[in-house]
Amino acid sequence: MATLLTAWCQESGDSGQKSSWAHMAVGAGRRRERAPVIEWPTVALIAACYATWFGVGFFIYPSYPLAAIMLLGICLALQSSLMHEASHGHPTRKANFNELLVGLPIGLVYPFRRFRALHLRHHADERLTDPFDDPESYYKALWRHETLPAWLKLLLGINNTMAGRVTIGPLLGTVGFVAAEIKLMLDGERDVRTAWLLHAAGLVIVLPVVAFGFSIPIWLYLLSVWIGQSIIAVRTFAEHQWSERPDGRTIIVEKSPLAFFFLNNNLHLVHHKMPTVAWYKLPALFRARRDEWAAINGGYVFPNYFALVKSFAFKPKEPVVHPALRRAPEPGRAFRPRVRQRSLAGLGAAPVPAEPPKE
Repeated sequence: MATLLTAWCQESGDSGQKSSWAHMAVGAGRRRERAPVIEWPTVALIAACYATWFGVGFFIYPSYPLAAIMLLGICLALQSSLMHEASHGHPTRKANFNELLVGLPIGLVYPFRRFRALHLRHHADERLTDPFDDPESYYKALWRHETLPAWLKLLLGINNTMAGRVTIGPLLGTVGFVAAEIKLMLDGERDVRTAWLLHAAGLVIVLPVVAFGFSIPIWLYLLSVWIGQSIIAVRTFAEHQWSERPDGRTIIVEKSPLAFFFLNNNLHLVHHKMPTVAWYKLPALFRARRDEWAAINGGYVFPNYFALVKSFAFKPKEPVVHPALRRAPEPGRAFRPRVRQRSLAGLGAAPVPAEPPKE
């Protein structure tokens, strides 16, 4: 792996960055080769997250319901970050066991297998921000945006402010995600159906615990779900921007009290360049070569999230319409044949390559 990364680095980027990035890439490959079979800090955090969720629901909610709803929201944000970590092959080398550890859907909305599949697609850095190829892009294709009703265009514009992202963003994201998933299931996507069936099985456990064990009305628990998604929205608000250079599309937020709940994904460029590195190792990797990381993404660096709030609380950071990609419809996009293929997520489907692989 290290050799492949070095070769890639030697073929891309300017000469000033090639050697430093090659050095970091080789180090990342060697670290992965030496990675422990079980990453106990992550296992402990998963146990603590679920234990806190149970404890807050059973013991704090009866006496302090408002505080409990807030604390449950924080637990759900952390569990979302742990789902992200498990998507990248943590804390064990067994994908099914990782799924078992984080798959209980206390956040209600996102099936783990769908979260994992879509997120790993997002990690194709050369397609970052593409309105169609990047599942986590907030940009819209110009031609599709022009067909939207005025009220939805208004909401999307508000959603590109920090205030909008943390208030209406969770609702817009949930509705859009569920609608897209229903369409895929109606189109016969068996993997999607399987993911939702497993999710439904988890909800059969979670919903009775919330309603009868915690005695929290489901409608009130949805407030915790919204809080959790709003916390995560602080991180995702500016994670990516359009740049001609793929490396310039991913942010670094240097410090934040929320970094723990984000599992250090505020250092998002470091994660994208070293996606198999465990969350607790990212800060040291960043500190060791801070200036080089900042050079790699062209200075797309903020000191903290408060700086983003000051600049973009009520001002859109990015346009809704993608400034460069998908400006017009592309005939034939709807047909994308797929083949069975193994990936970090296990056995699944992948688009058929445009050209056969070279020997």
